Amino acid sequence: MKNEFIFKTPKTLLNKGSGYLCGYTHSLNPYTGCSFGCSYCYVRQMPVSLFRKGEWGTWVDIKLEAAALLRKELQKAKAKGKVTIFMSSSTDPYQPIEHKEMVTRSLLEVMVEDPPDFLFVQTRSPLVRRDIDLLILLKDRVRVSMTVETDLEEIRKHFTPDAPPINARLKTLQLLRDAGVPTQATIAPVLPSSEAFPEKLRSLVSRVCVDDYYMGDGSGGKRTRKLAIKPLYERFGLEEWYEPSAYRIVFDRLKQVFPADQLFLSQEGFEP
Repeated sequence: MKNEFIFKTPKTLLNKGSGYLCGYTHSLNPYTGCSFGCSYCYVRQMPVSLFRKGEWGTWVDIKLEAAALLRKELQKAKAKGKVTIFMSSSTDPYQPIEHKEMVTRSLLEVMVEDPPDFLFVQTRSPLVRRDIDLLILLKDRVRVSMTVETDLEEIRKHFTPDAPPINARLKTLQLLRDAGVPTQATIAPVLPSSEAFPEKLRSLVSRVCVDDYYMGDGSGGKRTRKLAIKPLYERFGLEEWYEPSAYRIVFDRLKQVFPADQLFLSQEGFEP
């Protein structure tokens, strides 16, 4: 399916942190829309998606002159006090179009020049490795959170066919770790995985966050239910993994491998 790319000049980039992201002063989305188009993405049920003609995953708005705008907004925000930024809450900052447009990289360049107190980078894309040169300059003011919902590639293909392969994400976590960039693995939402999953993560990260549809979609699972994800689980005989208690399967396995202070559940794992 061909994606539609539209260039837009935004009036603002830094949005006030609220709701699930109330621990941050601001959220920052380099793009509107996301071509990964994951089947379970809660953004499908938000106004930004519902009020567009095209299906979620088929369109992306590219924000023009984003770096210049961020430079101004960041200066103003810092003059008022502490600035903590979550990038991104409703798009992936490293989706495929970023290869060409480099909006996210331009924003990182601004933040290297004038660092916020903390920057949280949420992605599922190996492309983040391209910007290691900038991320290391932010030192302990940054954390890269790599979404790894499962260690099973077949499961990934069923639920997120247009997202990057799992092994490429794990390799990227290794590269970030080796470069000294603070990282975490984020199992969100929890998809069916193997018993070996925690062991695969152990050598890559010292911080893991687990989240699911019920805790993490901002509506207690209501948005996700509207997406009719359950039939996907039923088709493959995986109904137990759709239950609200399913996260315990993974969390309990992780506890066998990671110390308690390295494991986080839902919102606490995304806090600055």
